[in-house]
Amino acid sequence: MSERNRTVPRMGMVGGGQLSRMTHQAGIALGIDFSVLAADPRDSAARVCGDVVLGDDRGLDDVLAFAKACDVVTFDHEHVPEPVLRAVEEAGGLLRPGRRALRFAQDKLVMRTRMAELGAPSPAWRAVSAPEHVDAFADEHGWPIVLKAARGGYDGKGVWIADGPEEAAVIVARAAAEGVPLLAEEKVGFRRELAVQVARSPHGQVAVYPVVETLQRDGICHEVIAPAPGLDEEKATRAQQAAIEIAHALDVTGVLAVEMFETAEGVLVNELAMRPHNSGHWTIDGAVTSQFEQHLRAVANLPLGAPGTVAPYTVMANVLGGADPDVYGRYLHVMAKDPGVKVHMYGKDVRPGRKIGHVTVTGDDHRDLLARARDAADYLRGDDQ
Repeated sequence: MSERNRTVPRMGMVGGGQLSRMTHQAGIALGIDFSVLAADPRDSAARVCGDVVLGDDRGLDDVLAFAKACDVVTFDHEHVPEPVLRAVEEAGGLLRPGRRALRFAQDKLVMRTRMAELGAPSPAWRAVSAPEHVDAFADEHGWPIVLKAARGGYDGKGVWIADGPEEAAVIVARAAAEGVPLLAEEKVGFRRELAVQVARSPHGQVAVYPVVETLQRDGICHEVIAPAPGLDEEKATRAQQAAIEIAHALDVTGVLAVEMFETAEGVLVNELAMRPHNSGHWTIDGAVTSQFEQHLRAVANLPLGAPGTVAPYTVMANVLGGADPDVYGRYLHVMAKDPGVKVHMYGKDVRPGRKIGHVTVTGDDHRDLLARARDAADYLRGDDQ
């Protein structure tokens, strides 16, 4: 227990990215003693958090030492190796989510196997390690197919579309040379992509947010509309129920993001993330309880907050870096043109295509909100000067 205030748990978050930064912001209002393990003092959270431990956020010695100084540890990424997580738990460290739950977000083969056991609706898939495995899968499900790295992929990285045997063989050979296990998935003919955030506490209380629509380009989430416009009520309920059932079955503690495909028949589970997620950033301005506060409540085993919306619609647009690093210099135009836009920047060095912040707008007309959010995000990037 922290020496500074033994009535408040010392919460540690492994990883110094923007998720830690925004979780830290939520923790200030709750009075939580928050610490972050960051790899670099220039990391997003390290720039603002008052208690920063610098070290390897994936290395055994540094993660173990960090956990020993905290009452409970959570994560802003899924990349801490399983042996490190095991060592922390064997040393008495409290991880939320725990090692057994995290493996389903770390390894897509493990996740897909468990989804099949649970009967969760999912794309057809198969583990593959040779071109003939891919060809056999494509014979059943048709070209093109999706090839995914089982571990380590995010924001479109580690995901490839193969249109035929020759292209697939190149991907398989490259993965084999790098020691990357692969799985093949059918290329789903979906109507749109959806996501559901559900929070679960150690004693099993859950709170589920509305189903949102995510708009992706080049494997990166660019915009989110909450709730998903025109989604059939029954289909939305099934999606939320599926997320709740997965959270219980995997014994998740904290926020679980379930990314889905909407098809003519229903919804299919695509990916899982056991942490606050880009598709839930809208909750800061658009929900009674943000996903970041909710994650802290769950991890600290506090009663969960109301997940309802504060407006008919909220739209979030990611701000990606452009060629001009002077984002702050563009605030004047954005804020003067549309005072209703909320700007959230992550304190990250600007690089083209890098997520450096997001904007949100709330109101009644999701089409108007989307246009306003895009306009603000584009201008902050430097596209509309």
